[in-house]
Amino acid sequence: MQATETALLAVEYALDKKGIDLKLLDVQGLSSLTDYLLLVSGRSDRQVQAIAENIRTEFKHHHNVLPLAIEGMDKGRWILLDYGEIMIHVFQPSVREFYDLEGLWSEAPEVELAQPEEQ
Repeated sequence: MQATETALLAVEYALDKKGIDLKLLDVQGLSSLTDYLLLVSGRSDRQVQAIAENIRTEFKHHHNVLPLAIEGMDKGRWILLDYGEIMIHVFQPSVREFYDLEGLWSEAPEVELAQPEEQ
């Protein structure tokens, strides 16, 4: 799979579990670690865990792709799924606001996503 395809699938899998405020940042040329950063919020620790677990499970079962690393799954406040060319950060809103990865990567172009309006 190409990095862009992987990133867009991750968006779809996050939306399956009602992830909110999705942002896909293209960090190619800005980072030597990854090509894309996907930032997603969940409203509770359980929802954050469900979003991350759904992404992991869907990639494993449908694409035979496993993450290189997973951090934070036990707490459900900020979970990182590292797939090499895409790093997925699933946060509770307060944690996301505190660490402000959008600000840190403000020079990265945002990939336009079609996503449902927040309810």
